[in-house]
Amino acid sequence: MTLSFARNVLGGPLRACSYDPLTGYFRDGCCHTAAHDVGSHVICAKVTAAFLAFSLQRGNDLVTPRPEWRFPGLKPGDRWCLCALRWKEALEAGVAPPVILESCHERALAYVSLDDLKAHAWMPAGT
Repeated sequence: MTLSFARNVLGGPLRACSYDPLTGYFRDGCCHTAAHDVGSHVICAKVTAAFLAFSLQRGNDLVTPRPEWRFPGLKPGDRWCLCALRWKEALEAGVAPPVILESCHERALAYVSLDDLKAHAWMPAGT
């Protein structure tokens, strides 16, 4: 389902990342961004236990629910719009979670290469 005129890293329409849990800087299910999105939450990833532990070590607890921020807490397998630089940091540490290319905002390419994203593309079982 196309939700906006935003483009993904492949040049196509930006697709939803997740409605459950509801993700995105704007909590609209997509990795939309704007000038005031300082963290640039543009990479749709399927988070892993290794990534969640890495993020916690870096001071960003993505597991504990924070209802006041409309944040449910994540578990491995959830899709979430990650900050581009955090994903890049995880890539350099060898713990980058897989990404859903059609749901990564084209702005991600200002931070990471398309080749790196493609190398970490999530493929559903049976494809």
